[in-house]
Amino acid sequence: MPSTKEREFVLSRRAFLGGALATGAAAAMGTGVLAATRAFGAGTVTRHPLFIPPVVSPSGLSLTAKPTSIDLGGGKLSKAWAYNDLMPGPTIHAARGDVATITLHNALSEETITHWHGMVVDHPNDGHPAFAIPPGGSYAYSFPIQQRAAFNWYHPHPHMLTGGQVNLGLAGGFIVTDTHEAGLGLPSGSYEVPLVIRDASLDRQGNLVYKPRSGGFVGSISLVNGTRDPYLNVDTALYRFRVLNGSNARIWRLALANGAAFTLIGNDGGLLAAPVQLTTIDVAPGERLDLLVDFRAAAVGDRVMLRDVKAGWDLLEFVVARQVSVPATIPSTLSTITKLANPVRTRTFSFDGMSKINGLEYDINRIDFQVPLGDVERWRFTTNGNAPHPVHVHGASYQVVARTGGRARLFPWEAGWKDTVLLADGETVDILIRFTGYRGQYLIHCHKLEHEDMGMMSNFEVI
Repeated sequence: MPSTKEREFVLSRRAFLGGALATGAAAAMGTGVLAATRAFGAGTVTRHPLFIPPVVSPSGLSLTAKPTSIDLGGGKLSKAWAYNDLMPGPTIHAARGDVATITLHNALSEETITHWHGMVVDHPNDGHPAFAIPPGGSYAYSFPIQQRAAFNWYHPHPHMLTGGQVNLGLAGGFIVTDTHEAGLGLPSGSYEVPLVIRDASLDRQGNLVYKPRSGGFVGSISLVNGTRDPYLNVDTALYRFRVLNGSNARIWRLALANGAAFTLIGNDGGLLAAPVQLTTIDVAPGERLDLLVDFRAAAVGDRVMLRDVKAGWDLLEFVVARQVSVPATIPSTLSTITKLANPVRTRTFSFDGMSKINGLEYDINRIDFQVPLGDVERWRFTTNGNAPHPVHVHGASYQVVARTGGRARLFPWEAGWKDTVLLADGETVDILIRFTGYRGQYLIHCHKLEHEDMGMMSNFEVI
């Protein structure tokens, strides 16, 4: 347990009365630049090559969370916090059936623990805040990978400290593959690119700075893979982009500036049943998208901008740099998704204000409910204001089956298997969920990280 002095510091952050935090994270990027016009703003902006994190195996992996310095683009270093001096951290790549053996080392000035968001693991490996390790401590994870192919991610999960640690740079991708996905012939190698999209704020020295607000952190700039104003040279080929909203609170509405459609093939829990063509897609904190973008009809020199049309920001410019002829097809059928049905009970979760679920603020030592292993249940999410609330459940994926009030519909990116769903003001969202992995303790919480840190989180136990 933290000392009284540490507890007072944590509570001051929880009340959002403290000053700005600044720290450091690292990855040297290329030095080339490209001048490009920012269509959403006046003048020009110097663009920097997109950083793509190295790919690592989860077998025998050592992850160190530490202050460091990183190049956000252009060679000027910014202080941040990072895993293994990289922002985002290394992309973990594993196949179903592998075993992850990962050791976390804490070189921060405060306690931390790492959660494997979207991974189905047992309680000791889930990154529950009860397992947070102090500065200088280590934690050994060991778990089999037994789920369908998907783009998951990892990030800190210490109670009342998660927002600051994620915002300052601690996050990374975790890709799981399986034999079914491998047989579809989807783009791979250099044609498969992770995109961690987030907002950030910088102090006068250009360092990442965290200024929490009870309504959720909103940054002044966008970063893609830790790069400010990035570009990516692409071939005339079909690309697969694994997209993560790594923001604390911001919801993105993604579009291509030329009006072309994305081909949505998957989300949090892996592949959809069939591809869907969409020109705009909303993605909330913690949600992932699996997108195909087709540059095969483009000419060398063409440029296409990935935009956020909610904020009016240009996020990433694709620059067609090389003519190639690479065979590629988009399968009409992607996966089989068996629908959950016949729930044996319904539970209602009211997300109240900015710090409570069902009227209760989080208590790390309290179990709020129990769920029988193997039962299909209907969970109903409602809100008494201060939404949006991206609702995340640990320990299982679920199926979103209804939304009433508010937007009053389900969206294509909410099909298939999910672990995070957006609940807006005036809405009720129903999911069907079944825990089949492990018995033990898990969490449900708002993934607007400032709400999570203030107590909008609940322990439950699978029995």
